Amino acid sequence: MEEQKYCSDSLVVKTSLVLPPDTNNNGTMFGGKLMAYIDDVAAISAMRHSRRSVVTASTDSVDFLYPIYEGNAVCLEAFVTYTGRTSMEVVVKVIAEDLLSGTRNLCVISFLTFVALDENEKPTLVPSIIPQSEMEIKLYESAVVRAEARKKRREGTKTIADIFGTNQL
Repeated sequence: MEEQKYCSDSLVVKTSLVLPPDTNNNGTMFGGKLMAYIDDVAAISAMRHSRRSVVTASTDSVDFLYPIYEGNAVCLEAFVTYTGRTSMEVVVKVIAEDLLSGTRNLCVISFLTFVALDENEKPTLVPSIIPQSEMEIKLYESAVVRAEARKKRREGTKTIADIFGTNQL
């Protein structure tokens, strides 16, 4: 029988205080710092689901919907939304909170894909996912569309890579 797990089994939550070294000259969080947080919690979620080492196969996008300011708490929530044979789609939601006023803003939603690896660093099977809540079901049902978009984007990237090659510009 195929192993199955719930989306909630892979839930990861990380909360950090945004300090001066985390910010740019505008007093907002460095995008690269936030992207590292996103990749970190998503990888933990994928590993929690698969109980394997994982590698990031893709990050769909990181659209900054609202700035994250110095002094805010930044909270990231991640869980597996969909699985293929060896891959897992993980969603990460990022919320900033002004700890003095209590104001909370949804700042980023990002989808990442991870591949589970066996002991020889080859792709290996992962448990399938069982969505339960209405949100989990919607994310699960819409995952095929996102996967197709990833596949097309990857093909386009490969075409551009062939044009660029490895020579210096």
